[in-house]
Amino acid sequence: MHAILRSATLFVSLVLAGPLFAGTILDAAGVAEAIGRGAVVWDARDVAAYRQGHLPGAVTVAEADRVLRLPGPQEFAELVRVEKSLGEAGIDLDREIVVYANRGSPLAYAALAAAQYFGARNATVFHDGIEGWHDSGRAIETGDGRRTPVTVRITPDPRMTITTDEVLARLNTADVQIVDARTPDEYAGRDVRGPRGGHIPGAVNIPYETNWVDSEANLKLARRQVNDTRGMTLRSEAELRRLYAGLDPAKETIVYCQTGGRASETFGVLKELGFSKVRLYKPSWAGWAGRADAPVAGPAPAPRP
Repeated sequence: MHAILRSATLFVSLVLAGPLFAGTILDAAGVAEAIGRGAVVWDARDVAAYRQGHLPGAVTVAEADRVLRLPGPQEFAELVRVEKSLGEAGIDLDREIVVYANRGSPLAYAALAAAQYFGARNATVFHDGIEGWHDSGRAIETGDGRRTPVTVRITPDPRMTITTDEVLARLNTADVQIVDARTPDEYAGRDVRGPRGGHIPGAVNIPYETNWVDSEANLKLARRQVNDTRGMTLRSEAELRRLYAGLDPAKETIVYCQTGGRASETFGVLKELGFSKVRLYKPSWAGWAGRADAPVAGPAPAPRP
């Protein structure tokens, strides 16, 4: 009960403080204004959740997993399928686009990164998602929404992403910094989710959940210590700057997790904070651990016989 009250009090204080950012990350009022301007709204959740309730006029994208994978310029067949998926959903990359999912969900940031990667120049994310919209008292639609299909021609931006070979070439380079957005146990090699455990040498561990006002919000929900997602509200800009104070905003910053999803949220936050050379390592630990020539740091020692 005390945890719930603290969560509610914190949420009220954040609302009274006003918008957290004035750029890519929007609050409910900013989303409402964007909808009023005719923005395209992309719900990045699964179809079942979308149909139960979504923002007015929002659409969902078929084969979204292919879109969020961010296929490279050389993957012609995949890029054609992405164009088809976005076009059929009416996601016009030349229009203003707002993406969202559940509060704090990396899916929203993965969709934001996808929109930007494929050529959108005015894409934003609603961090508080469907819960934040509901909390604001605004209307929610149910069922299937639909926009007029459009012709989409994507232009992938390879500067946003980085390959395993490119990361290998940058190891021990003074003007490059690497952020591991996974849990401390994954980083240390105690929680192994691939052929090997550990982390990329030189990477610093800043779990993506530390972007939230309560980094243990997921655990508390699972334990039923709280009954809402308000702990997943984004920290204030000042708090986020303190969180990433050990990093240099001018350096090339590579962000990874297990498969790129969690890292997408940190990627979006760092860009919002003014990091000018952020790159998303989409293969992440799954790709790195599978490469025999990729060195690993920090795995836990093998148990004694």
